[in-house]
Amino acid sequence: MKNSKLLYVVLFIVTIWSCQQKEIQEMTCRPEYHLTPPQNWTNDPNGLIFLDAEYHVFYQHNPFGDKWGHMSWGHAISKDLVTWEHLPVAIPEFDNGDGSTSMIFSGSAVIDSTNTSGFFEDGFTKGMVAIFTVHVDSSGKGMGQYQSIAYSSDKGRTWTHYEENPVLDLGMKDFRDPNVIWNNQRNSWLMTVVKPQEYTAQFYESHDLKKWELLSEFGKQGDTTKIWECPALFEVPVENSKETKWVLLISSGHKTPGFIGMQYFVGDFDGKSFTPQVQNDVFQLDAGKDFYAAIPFNNLPTHHQKPVILGWTTNWAYANDTPNKGFRGGFSFPRELSLYNENGTYRLMNSPIVSKDIQTVELSKKNPEADFENPVFHIRLGQIEGSFELKLEQSESEFTLISVSNGVLTFDRTQSGKVDFNSSFASKDQMEIGNFESLDLYMDQSVIELFANDGKKVMTQQVFPTQKPLKAILQFP
Repeated sequence: MKNSKLLYVVLFIVTIWSCQQKEIQEMTCRPEYHLTPPQNWTNDPNGLIFLDAEYHVFYQHNPFGDKWGHMSWGHAISKDLVTWEHLPVAIPEFDNGDGSTSMIFSGSAVIDSTNTSGFFEDGFTKGMVAIFTVHVDSSGKGMGQYQSIAYSSDKGRTWTHYEENPVLDLGMKDFRDPNVIWNNQRNSWLMTVVKPQEYTAQFYESHDLKKWELLSEFGKQGDTTKIWECPALFEVPVENSKETKWVLLISSGHKTPGFIGMQYFVGDFDGKSFTPQVQNDVFQLDAGKDFYAAIPFNNLPTHHQKPVILGWTTNWAYANDTPNKGFRGGFSFPRELSLYNENGTYRLMNSPIVSKDIQTVELSKKNPEADFENPVFHIRLGQIEGSFELKLEQSESEFTLISVSNGVLTFDRTQSGKVDFNSSFASKDQMEIGNFESLDLYMDQSVIELFANDGKKVMTQQVFPTQKPLKAILQFP
């Protein structure tokens, strides 16, 4: 009888432990409101575009595993940029028949509504053309990169490669990430593409998406601590005015050596050349470790008064090691971009597009604490005088700490849960915010996006908590 009772106790303890382990796995896995692949690896967003009430996100994807490799274009669609439906792989890698493989690297997509390419039937206004880098690979050794195109008549569900690809080939090992828009100033297509190792963006022109001629180039300034990738040149409105400026996004290095990040330049574009404003510092799009390769949507409907971008939420320093289950990598909330004028210098501000179903709690000195059964929420802080800390606590030993003091925001994830999967993950990261006005914190399981001073300063960070529930505590040291 005693042995029987002991057995029940042991079984009970094992059951509880198993449930806790299952809960931990769920905690460290998939965000609920951020787009993630249904399974396997993902990195850069590609071909962001809107057509017939559908927002399309294509993305770098490995259909065969949860680490980088076999790059192909995954595909998801949305009606509202909040809820996503997964579709089959859109453009897979292909075998060249000579022992080498062509992977489909990053690129963009356009709607060829006037059939400039000649790929579509007369009168068909919904033809989609993808422009992407083909990465020729042999036995794991990159052999070369060039730009190719494919076209679709069924809203991106099936694709046909152009028979005379490539459309732009400089015979280089590293030459990639074409981003194409319509150039109203010259009534032609405009491609921005990079020579990564030379820290240079080039601008090309085409009238049919097939033949491209060099217009100008820009580079060798700003951050050059990492190769340049995923360029995008587009027009952005200035807050409280009818003015617009041109913004060039470049994915490159982070202010912390060894990590990737995003920089941007603001200036003017005359249809051929980009001329930046004087910037005495590197302008970061996002001060966090986990925001990269963001590009804007093309062909947005008129109710979007601002461009919308989407970024990849991890860092190459540890991307292949993150403790996810069944998938690896994902994307930020879509963000609207605008410019504000700060003492004669233009800077970007970000505004997230989020689900109204996310729980919102306002914290203040009078209401300094909140409990959450699920780590999916939005915390809003209004103007606070002096220094403060916001602690997201699972237990006394497991927490994420955000502090603001003397115009600097510090994000401490050294005790945030699973931090030992890669030696470079645990960190304390900072961004200068100046006078504190507000903070919007969005936590979605393993992704935290911070928007300080109404999005004038932004930080995106991953955390991997192992326990729940969670308590948010506003403290005043």
